[in-house]
Amino acid sequence: MAFQLSRIMRPDDANVAGNVHGGTILKMIEEAGAIISTRHCNSQNGERCVAALARVERTDFLSPMCIGEVAHVSAEITYTSKHSVEVQVNVLSENILTGAKKLTNKATLWYVPLSLKNVDKVLEVPPVVYSRQEQEEEGRKRYEAQKLERMETKWRNGDIVQPVLNPEPNTVSYSQSSLIHLVGPSDCTLHGFVHGGVTMKLMDEVAGIVAARHCKTNIVTASVDAINFHDKIRKGFVITISGRMTFTSNKSMEIEVLVDADHVVDSSQKRYRAASAFFTYVSLSPEGRSLPVPQLVPETEDEKKRFEEGKGRYLQMKAKRQGHAEPQP
Repeated sequence: MAFQLSRIMRPDDANVAGNVHGGTILKMIEEAGAIISTRHCNSQNGERCVAALARVERTDFLSPMCIGEVAHVSAEITYTSKHSVEVQVNVLSENILTGAKKLTNKATLWYVPLSLKNVDKVLEVPPVVYSRQEQEEEGRKRYEAQKLERMETKWRNGDIVQPVLNPEPNTVSYSQSSLIHLVGPSDCTLHGFVHGGVTMKLMDEVAGIVAARHCKTNIVTASVDAINFHDKIRKGFVITISGRMTFTSNKSMEIEVLVDADHVVDSSQKRYRAASAFFTYVSLSPEGRSLPVPQLVPETEDEKKRFEEGKGRYLQMKAKRQGHAEPQP
């Protein structure tokens, strides 16, 4: 099963540098994934459902997309477990004047089917037909790996980003930022909980503010580490999206983004962690060239620990990229 959507990029899709906002691309990726997974989960007779986003694997921004280009987002189901669907999404940009096309993004998303009668009930997923037996085994390995990491991340993310008075430049507290958003009908599915793409777009906006505050230049999204969706966000809730710098290399910045939700009226419902992710940004000159990034100065023991963890992720991904770049024997 495959699905494709296309639309032209408009001026209101632009970031401050004039290219298409990374959050807009993430939102389109999620929309395509939600459509194909919901269609698949309702392809057999049974209880009707809607597919809810559970996780987005690492997403690299391979090439900038420009205003006036057409974004082609294609999605394909590549694996199904008993209660989840894996969707592979590719994004191509097309210059409609020249016909030139280029790959801008590749992403893997995981969805779970929720009953329309009771959105807290997870339904079973119809199996997908594989062209090769190896595809099912490879998919099962990816499923087990993401399931384990998602659970580990849920327990790890219990802290809150607290404001600090008069922070010094290049410290974590100097650039940390928060956005408070009341979830309205336009943010939600027909069934009253937030589109995953809306959440991702807000997360990218906060991460971009943190990066811009830290380096005082134009910035662009370079990649997004796994985005984990720990719980649903319902219409009428208030969400707080908080971002803080965790690590800097010579030319990149890692920002942790946390999403917390609480009911605007019912004080008996406790705030909970709804989503979390790490975004990587790079700094650009007015001509679009990569610039050095001011080095982060961690102050507390927690900040130093997060810096070392971020350094480990950076070195691991750098080694992976270099390994892929090496010629095959």
